[in-house]
Amino acid sequence: MPNNYYDAADLRKFGEITEWSEELGKKFFDYYGKVFEEGALSAREKSLIALAVAHVVKCPYCIDAYTKDGLQRGITKEEMMEAVHAGAAIESGATLVHGVQMMNKYKKLSM
Repeated sequence: MPNNYYDAADLRKFGEITEWSEELGKKFFDYYGKVFEEGALSAREKSLIALAVAHVVKCPYCIDAYTKDGLQRGITKEEMMEAVHAGAAIESGATLVHGVQMMNKYKKLSM
């Protein structure tokens, strides 16, 4: 039994999701592969975006995968951390902007 909820070994099992829904699993992996192909954005840029998003959605498997991918693509630790901070800034800003909703509701209810 692993020491925590997320077992790093499970990342290697990701491809097995097709076993219980082959059609949808295949469609997902086809889509996923297409998204990360070179396009208007380089695979390197997409890797940095994926790393930032992985932190925002708090996916330890994705963090492991895109840290490794980034290293293989020559992304520096400074670039990785800057991407993580960009994601964190957007996430915290999105949380704080919802404070306006709370302020509006408070004003309405306290009249």
